[in-house]
Formats: sequence, structure tokens, C-alpha cells
Amino acid sequence: MLPLSILDLSPVTTATPGAAALRNTLDLARLADRLGYRRYWLAEHHNLPAIASAAPDIMIGQVAAVTRHMRVGSGGVMLPNHAPLVVAERFKVLEALFPGRIDLGLGRAPGTDPVTSYALRRRQGIGDDDDFLERFQELLLIESRGFPEGHPFSNVWAMPLDVPLPPVWLLGSSGYSAELAAAVGAGFSFAHHFANHDAVAAMRSYRDRFRPSAALREPAAILAVHVVCAETDAEAERLATTVDLNFVRRAKGEYRSLASPEEAAAYPYAPIDRERIKAGRTRVFVGSTSTVQGRLLPLVEATKADEVMITCMIYDHAARKRSYELLAGTFALTAETPALTGAR
Repeated sequence: MLPLSILDLSPVTTATPGAAALRNTLDLARLADRLGYRRYWLAEHHNLPAIASAAPDIMIGQVAAVTRHMRVGSGGVMLPNHAPLVVAERFKVLEALFPGRIDLGLGRAPGTDPVTSYALRRRQGIGDDDDFLERFQELLLIESRGFPEGHPFSNVWAMPLDVPLPPVWLLGSSGYSAELAAAVGAGFSFAHHFANHDAVAAMRSYRDRFRPSAALREPAAILAVHVVCAETDAEAERLATTVDLNFVRRAKGEYRSLASPEEAAAYPYAPIDRERIKAGRTRVFVGSTSTVQGRLLPLVEATKADEVMITCMIYDHAARKRSYELLAGTFALTAETPALTGAR
């Protein structure tokens, strides 16, 4: 059956502060490991009241330590915020501690607003230009020892020396990352859950243009989606009102902790809010297992995704766990499946 994975942002709600949200991540990871999910990726976002996941490398180590089977990785490290050498060394340390279980997912965006991005980058002595490609190339050259003799970095080694960099995945919500991942022979994960770009076009472009590399001989494509699943369509719709209100508030520049379904039901929505909810719902799969499967599988087939990675940003932690349990049963995941080596 179709492999499923999890992208966790450690949701913060009006009843669940950040510290509790991080502990909930560990609780969910233990469950996912037992259910047979393939990967568990942690996001990097900053200065967002609804998201506690700001340090994926730290959380990867914590999640890997309490699980046994899943691959654990970043979804992703926002490379503009970090020196490539720092990323290489942190992920080589993780790979040394949890060999064959770590993924390095890289993103182009800073994962925050411009002012916070400046606060993250200002000591690096760089401008506002998009330097993702330069940083990405530097990361690969550090790992491959590709700097020519005489280059200042030719004698820089990412430690520990005897540990390889984990498999690299490029994350994207447009065609650019798909083309770059294909060109360098890396895995690709498309963020359907917030992308405006067509997922089918991006993922097929990646597959059509893929060039085999030493790290990956065949394309490996993940479709990341937002799913709210419950026992019934009605219950899933109730849970998803939290998502709806979050859409509305973010469109207005209001960034808050996730609200309860009760607060969402009482919100005075204007007609423009209803339009925003309708638009947002095109990127969320809401319903019972049969409803979600009926909507999701055609997209999987159209994109030719090798794997689906699911995020679920709802209010109640128990309901979030139940959503993942229902999906595991629907897609016949095998409990305690051993972690797979490499990008796949």
C-alpha cells in the first residue's frame, strides 16, 4: 500500500502552550512508530504563535530517541537561516547517533516574517538576496570535498569525519525546487498543504527531469498534504473549523494560537472570510476515512507520488492522534515496519 509519513509542526492551541505542544510531538511520534508510518519530519518556523517547532535538529534527536523504526528528519531546515557547515555537522551528529534513520530536508524560505528573518540572519553579515542556491551548493561541496585546492574552504571538514551526510531532500511549493531537486538527483517533497502552484505539474516535472546521482538512482517524490480525519464526515468538519479560522486570521495578518472548534463556531465570519475558507479548503482533505481516501488517491495518482506526508493542525491532541490512527488503518500500514535506508 501507499507509504504514509508525518510532518509535525507541534501545534500550539489556546489550551496547549508551547512546552506541552513539544511533549505532544513525542507522544504522537511514539504512536506513529507503532502504527507503521515511514517518516516523521519536524518543521522549522519562527515567531508564529500556533507553531512550537522552531528547532528541528533538536527535536529530531528527541523523536529518534523515543522511536525505533521510522526515519526522522527535517521538514525542513530553512537553509537561509543557517550556515551550511553548521547544518552539515548537526545532521552528521544525528546520523552518527541514529545511523540509517535520519533525513535532511531543506527549504528555501526563512519560515517566518521579514523582521524575524533579519534577526536570524543579521550576525551572518549577508543581505536580503535569495542565496539558497549558493548555500545549498556550499553544503554539497563541503560534504563531497569538492572545493578546489587553494579555496579557503578546501581544508574545512564537517565533523564527525567518518559519518556521511544523511539523504538530502529538497522541499518546495513551486516548480523551482522540483527542477533543482531533479538536477542534483535529490529527493523532492511538494508542500501541497500551503502551495498555490499546481502539485501535479511540479511533481511530474521533477520525475521527468530527474538525473541520477551517487546518492539516489531513481526519483523519490513525497506529496505533503493537510488531512483532518475522524470517524464521521460531520466530526471531521467540526474539527476542521479550527483550520478554517486559522486561514481567516492569517489572511488578516492575525497570528494566534489555534482556536477550539467552539471558538471557531462563534466567530463572526464576514462574506470575504467565507471565501477565504472555501479557497483554503481546496488544500485540506477533511472527512471520514472513505471521504479522505476518495479525495486523496486521485491526487496521488496524478502526481505519481511515491509517498504521502500528512500534517494535521487541529485543536485537540487526542483527535489528532485518532486522525493518524484512522489513516494508518485505511492505508493498511504495517505496524513497526523497519526504517528504510536511503532516500526511499
